[in-house]
Amino acid sequence: MTSSPGPAEPGPVRPLAALAYGTAGFGALVIAGFGLTSLVTDTEVIAVPGLGALPGAAGVVAATAAFVAVTWLIVRSARPSYGATAAVVPAVLLAHLAGVWLGAIVVGTDPARAAAAAGGFAISPFAAVLLASAFVCAWAAVALVRTRASRPRWPWEGEDEDA
Repeated sequence: MTSSPGPAEPGPVRPLAALAYGTAGFGALVIAGFGLTSLVTDTEVIAVPGLGALPGAAGVVAATAAFVAVTWLIVRSARPSYGATAAVVPAVLLAHLAGVWLGAIVVGTDPARAAAAAGGFAISPFAAVLLASAFVCAWAAVALVRTRASRPRWPWEGEDEDA
């Protein structure tokens, strides 16, 4: 007689949960990484003065949306590939640049200054932080689905099942 796995038995993490964990990690790494990089280099994430916060926020939102879309395509397959996580990197960068450009246009700057904001980001250390965060978090999402890891658990979970 075989039994179906219960909630206490370890098993692979479902793709949607892995995507949620990866996305939360991506957002956290990007925000912390941008802040620390700004602190260490004494530079702004968006170097064009007078644009405000909207272009940067729009870039992060667009990058996160791209991360979700591409990572979902990867982790929902039967055996997701670690190599496929490399596809997340250019998608996230291009989405971020488009978000910065569009955000700058929305705040009323001219297209040339918007392009300068996006281009300045693309060659900055902040772009490296964004790309590394995307790769690491997409790889982790794939690892959660492929390995026999179970969902994260608090130390007190399952105490009733041991009795």
